Amino acid sequence: MKFHAIASAVVLFLVSTAAFAQSGSQNSNQTADKKGEQAAQPNPFSTFNKFAYGRIKTILVSSAEKMPEENYNFKPTEAVRSYGQIVGHVADAQYMFCSVALSEKNPGLKIEQTKTIKADLVAALKDAVAYCDKAYDTMTDASGSQMVKLFDSDMPKLGVLNVNNIHDMEHYGNLVTYMRLKNIVPPTSEQPPAAPQKK
Repeated sequence: MKFHAIASAVVLFLVSTAAFAQSGSQNSNQTADKKGEQAAQPNPFSTFNKFAYGRIKTILVSSAEKMPEENYNFKPTEAVRSYGQIVGHVADAQYMFCSVALSEKNPGLKIEQTKTIKADLVAALKDAVAYCDKAYDTMTDASGSQMVKLFDSDMPKLGVLNVNNIHDMEHYGNLVTYMRLKNIVPPTSEQPPAAPQKK
């Protein structure tokens, strides 16, 4: 008897769920008819990847610009990169990852090893970001599925750009720590400007 009661409850649940889903589908169709059929967004994966990179590149360049020149040689311990070296490393990495996504040869500029002055490093980072913009701007979900080699592993091109985003955020975390140690508010913690007072 108990089994029959449970079975009946399960059947009732399934029937009501199906009816609810069908009702929701009908309502959804009616809403679509009223508002007009909305086309699915093309290239959702590559579009989101580009959106994420747009935010990341902005805070990286802002971080490079925000740290004063005299702190570009600052490093919390001797075992880690200086602030300027991190900026140079991130710039080099843009070329490394994005050249793979673009199926181009990495220019291999060695920015981290050759640039030490803030103005040069900021300019180099901006150039590197502009290079990567080409990869993100031209990537589609279809072209992003093309397999390439990265670190001796097979990876889709869109995955390479994902790794670039991850690597950028990893080193943005480093830059945040360095800025905080110098009592500088990092870009992502800045307060937005106050709204103008109504008169």
